[in-house]
Amino acid sequence: MSWSNHRMSRQIAFAGCLALVITACGGGDSSPSPSADEPTTEGSASAAASGSAVASASAAAGVDLAGAEFTVGSKEFTEQLILGQITIQLLEDAGATVTDETGLVGSSVVREALAQGDIDMYWEYTGTGWITHLGNDTPIPGAQEQFDAVKEADAANDIAWLDPAPFNNTYAIAVASETATELEIATMSDLAAYAGENPEGATVCGASEFLNRDDGLPGLEEAYGFEFSEVSELELGLVYTSTDAGDPCVFGEAFATDSRIVALDLTVLEDDLEFHPTYLPSLNIRQEVFDENPGLADLFAPVAEALDDETMLGLNAQVDVDGEEPADVAEAFLSENGLVGG
Repeated sequence: MSWSNHRMSRQIAFAGCLALVITACGGGDSSPSPSADEPTTEGSASAAASGSAVASASAAAGVDLAGAEFTVGSKEFTEQLILGQITIQLLEDAGATVTDETGLVGSSVVREALAQGDIDMYWEYTGTGWITHLGNDTPIPGAQEQFDAVKEADAANDIAWLDPAPFNNTYAIAVASETATELEIATMSDLAAYAGENPEGATVCGASEFLNRDDGLPGLEEAYGFEFSEVSELELGLVYTSTDAGDPCVFGEAFATDSRIVALDLTVLEDDLEFHPTYLPSLNIRQEVFDENPGLADLFAPVAEALDDETMLGLNAQVDVDGEEPADVAEAFLSENGLVGG
């Protein structure tokens, strides 16, 4: 089912993201976060304390990147900005010079930047790699099996996938908890049945990428055999607040590790048919760069191990709920886990 044919059968309401200052809108901010090259006063003190020696997890792993130069990218939403800043600061702590190209808009844009050599590395999700970048129609069952498959297939494109972090930032559909209780909807199958009986109430908000991807809305509707009666395209940060308010949509796109789910008391509907693939994050590196710097695997292994679901939710909340900067959140995470600094 193509998106063009799909959207002809229903009303699409497009709403631009106004220039509003909304604390919980960080996930869709398309501008890059402040560079790690511009640390806060606390960051400057930390850097001074470490002195000229690289005494950190990089030293423990025997990784010395003095003289190496890298360009790090990321997508535009909060989690990606945090992961990008973690990458930048860890590389710099190991002695490398890093150019910050985080905050690129859209998965395809970042992937193309990597393929063309405009960036050297960024964090990608296994489901996105398998479905969007490699063009497969169906996911591989099992998180490890999905990772193994995408890693092996992407080797032909000269892209290396490092061992993934254990958190799963899969797509989901959310609804205000009181509405979920009132409508007695807990699963996507419940939603499909509700949409068949109450089409006027089956409205959804989503960002552009979700509305167009095969592993997003078109594929989800096809898998569950229904269509939303009205789709509103919003900037990602506004999707959560709009879903919470029930205006202009009752249901909304969500990412499983987005802290606004908890902050706004949204209910994530169970994907009971397991349509969505697993989305474990892995640092993707151009093979040429990885071959020249094989120590990157050892350098980033402890970072990946530390990023479980609870940890990533907490880091995202510090930006989206508490209003902190991604660079500052990344710095605190690395310091608290003993990954940088002497």
